[in-house]
Amino acid sequence: MDDKRVTHCARTILRLWNVGWFLAVWIVFYNKYMFNTYLVPGAFFSALTFYIVYTAFCSVYKAFRIASTDVGEIVFSQFVSFGFADLLLYVLCCLVYNQMVSILPGAVIVVIQLSGTAVITLTTKRYFMAHIAPHPTMIVYGKIKTLDQVKKFRKRLLRKYSHLFDITLRESEEVSDVLFLQRLQKVDTVILYGIPSTRRARFVQRCIENRKQFYFVPDIEDILETGCETKHLLDTPLMKYEYRYKSSNKQRLKRVLDIIFSSVFLIILSPVMLVTAIAIKAEDGGPVFFRQDRYTKDGKVFKILKFRSMCVDASKYGTMPTTENDPRVTKVGAVIRKTRIDEFPQFINVLKGDMSFVGPRPESVEMSDMYCRKMPEFRYRLAVKGGLTGYAQVYGKYNTSALDKLMLDLMYIENQSTLLDFKIALLTLRTIFKSDAAEGFDDETGREFHDDMQENSRKKPPEEQGGKEREISGDEE
Repeated sequence: MDDKRVTHCARTILRLWNVGWFLAVWIVFYNKYMFNTYLVPGAFFSALTFYIVYTAFCSVYKAFRIASTDVGEIVFSQFVSFGFADLLLYVLCCLVYNQMVSILPGAVIVVIQLSGTAVITLTTKRYFMAHIAPHPTMIVYGKIKTLDQVKKFRKRLLRKYSHLFDITLRESEEVSDVLFLQRLQKVDTVILYGIPSTRRARFVQRCIENRKQFYFVPDIEDILETGCETKHLLDTPLMKYEYRYKSSNKQRLKRVLDIIFSSVFLIILSPVMLVTAIAIKAEDGGPVFFRQDRYTKDGKVFKILKFRSMCVDASKYGTMPTTENDPRVTKVGAVIRKTRIDEFPQFINVLKGDMSFVGPRPESVEMSDMYCRKMPEFRYRLAVKGGLTGYAQVYGKYNTSALDKLMLDLMYIENQSTLLDFKIALLTLRTIFKSDAAEGFDDETGREFHDDMQENSRKKPPEEQGGKEREISGDEE
């Protein structure tokens, strides 16, 4: 049985398990309250509604990608998906019946669904890893990548996906056609890493001709092209860049939703924020909040607001990202950083209009200036407002490289929509529970960053160095 048949079979079993148990409990306990006359059509309608909502959430959370996702993440994604569908049908039942109905049967079914999902997912994963061989894979890397970068990329890939890829070959983009074709016959998959689109074509062509699966790391230009639309003005195909993110109607709707959701979350989370403020003050007596200059749309500077998670004198360490076991992080800070509670005050920034609910995470002025000097395209992120959460936060990690974060943010900018904003907001909930999403840079990377910041300061023009010193702290994101 190949890998696709295994995952398709598991997907079918999961659907039958979760929909079947919902239907069983619904018919026995809840159907009579919502449909006291048309019991059979009512049960069918309820099961169909559950299936649609459950499948839609599974699609958002990628809850059926068992082969390429951790068991814990799959189980959590399934739990959110069927849990929301269960809750929705329960609320509808209470509204139709016009009074509260016992939630106990529904709670029992959630436990049964969760237990079965965990067993099915774990069994499928174990079977997959025991019986499905990883694909022989070749990495072809560009001249812009060092051998050390290639090795780190390979290590990161195999750390999570060694059951999918068996990287046996490695070649430079300067490999001859003859040798590449010889190598190609020995693998099922090719990964093109760091090869510009202008030199990628011959490898893509050979892979397609030989029906080989291939992946490639896109250029920034590749991502910008996703913002284009086809125009049939002549018999020659034309692509026009549309600047979708400048739509005034979309911006107005986004602002209205920002005001509504930030207000609601500030009200709901106010008890948590109060307890957090008391804990921070009680630990060392320092200020509760941390403020820092950040860039947002069109390069506008604003003061971002966060709960302070580092010691009061963190600035003596200089400006650098958080590393593993960072001595600057307080005890309370370690908890609120891991749970993202330190970000809650930014709902105030969203309400004021400094930020949006979803968008590229705003970088500090110093970090952004440094990135722009090394990578001018980094300014493209300023085409839209910075966000409380974003594409790079749900698909990347804290220590994702600046270039990769840029490309992830550009994917959002070029394809942004209200539906995508809701999808990112839902995925953010899952990110909170991912242990690796908040892991810091290793010590070596942190030192390299600090050295880059020092070099960047020396390169600043005299008028920038002599101006008013910006507020700098070690509490970088």
